[in-house]
Amino acid sequence: MSNVTSTLTMQKAYFATGTTKDISFRKQALIKLRKAIQKNEKEIIAALHQDLNKSETEAFTTEIGILYSEIDFNLKHIDGWAKKKKVKTAVTHAGSSSYIYPEPYGVALIIAPWNYPFHLAIAPLIGAIAAGNCAVIKPSELTPATSSLLNQLIAKNFAEEYITVIEGAVETSQSLLAENFNYIFFTGSVPVGKIVMEAAAKHLTPVTLELGGKSPAIVDKDANLTLAAKRIAWGKFTNAGQTCVAPDYLYVHSDIKASFLSALKQEIQTMYGEHPIENKDFVKIVNEKHFDRLSPFLANGDTILGGKKDRQQLKIEPTLLTNINWEDPVMKDEIFGPILPILEYQNIEEVISGIQNHPNPLAFYFFSENDRLAEKMIEEVSFGGGCINDTLYHLASPYLPFGGIGNSGMGAYHGKESFLTFSHQKSLLKQTTKFDIPFRYPHVKNGLKLMKRFLK
Repeated sequence: MSNVTSTLTMQKAYFATGTTKDISFRKQALIKLRKAIQKNEKEIIAALHQDLNKSETEAFTTEIGILYSEIDFNLKHIDGWAKKKKVKTAVTHAGSSSYIYPEPYGVALIIAPWNYPFHLAIAPLIGAIAAGNCAVIKPSELTPATSSLLNQLIAKNFAEEYITVIEGAVETSQSLLAENFNYIFFTGSVPVGKIVMEAAAKHLTPVTLELGGKSPAIVDKDANLTLAAKRIAWGKFTNAGQTCVAPDYLYVHSDIKASFLSALKQEIQTMYGEHPIENKDFVKIVNEKHFDRLSPFLANGDTILGGKKDRQQLKIEPTLLTNINWEDPVMKDEIFGPILPILEYQNIEEVISGIQNHPNPLAFYFFSENDRLAEKMIEEVSFGGGCINDTLYHLASPYLPFGGIGNSGMGAYHGKESFLTFSHQKSLLKQTTKFDIPFRYPHVKNGLKLMKRFLK
């Protein structure tokens, strides 16, 4: 029996004891997780710096602080979420009452990516714990320091039969996907997402896929250009653009293109300095393979800012490209790096058509003071989630489900949605024995006539 198989067998046996279904047990696990993160904050930040050169500020705000909010939100609401809920009963079911019982799936497999290696391993785990599941976490091998720390943190605070981390490369992921888990939560690329879904189909395992895609940011002619520039620069170049909801490309109205690009350049230089490669806090590209994948994009269009790179440091400057069209290589797939191609438009219908002719983006950002136009964009463009006059901020709210549509993913989490994702909503009807409605039975005279009259 392989290590993966024995771990799954052990966790399924532990789940069968019913221990994880107890609400007080779930709460204690969440509290323990919060304390473990707090106790190891410095070590987590150090690991993230080693893997991705994240600064203390960026590591805390994007990987740690948001987890505290998520845990606290779950602790506050878990009692209400986990209760059985009485719902209305149809008139055709007179005498009965109807309920929904949230129940955990069992053992969840959480496959985390490398771009936010701590946050995107723990965030879904919070939902799995709150819903009453056991969990196996597979962290990314591309961020070994964070993966190792995650392994140690979980092993020190939780029994292996409840929550465990299994490290490894592609072969480990393949071994895990060959097993019959009760739920799979995957964050990563579209090609790997398809592999995960194919493997899950063999066991009819339900999945959540948090993927990505080319997420647009659109700056209309009546936008607040200074704020738009600042928020786009922050959203795009946080984590060196290695964010699934980063603006992947920019549509700018031709009337304000020159003034907006001037403001955007200024904001980027204010945030990262005149020479970002020399900025000790600017995040690096995760490895040479991704650095080499990104580098050819620098030759697309015209570079109006940035363009420099350093393979030894694995750093690429925040780069703005103009004179770009949909046929350029940089527009073919999600960039996932600090390169921002810019297209211009005169008519908003051009923008809508351009987005609609490509796979659904995970995120969507529209900058305008025109509320009616903003509503038009929301209604006509299909996307996972997004912001009007901001970037990224929607994913930090526990009240907003976060997830994709189509190629950008399926399912959602954050806040209550995390609890629902890792819970099966079991429906139950309790029927009275005080009386019986006879016309449903096949031998009753005029049963069909009475049934039709009743149902009409």
